[in-house]
Amino acid sequence: MFENMGDMAKMLSSMQENAKKMEQELESKTFTVKSGGGMIVLVGNGKGEVTDLSIDDSLLQDKESLQILLIGAFNDLAKMIEQNKQSSALNMLGSANVFAK
Repeated sequence: MFENMGDMAKMLSSMQENAKKMEQELESKTFTVKSGGGMIVLVGNGKGEVTDLSIDDSLLQDKESLQILLIGAFNDLAKMIEQNKQSSALNMLGSANVFAK
């Protein structure tokens, strides 16, 4: 597969470089989810950090609904970010072409 160890080292170095680029791209992406028909709007970045939260004033009187909608929004945001990470990783691996001569 590899003619010599130098080829393997070059490939590994390239993969590390691509992984760093992917991580930087993910960090700069923003993800937005809405819950309760837009009564809750949650924004996060590719690192999984919440960067903004908007709550409709009408929800402040209904603690139970607020809790349910917040939990749903946080779960949706986490899934969205994880799916994007997986997709980016698969794209990176697909472009690596490990078996090229």
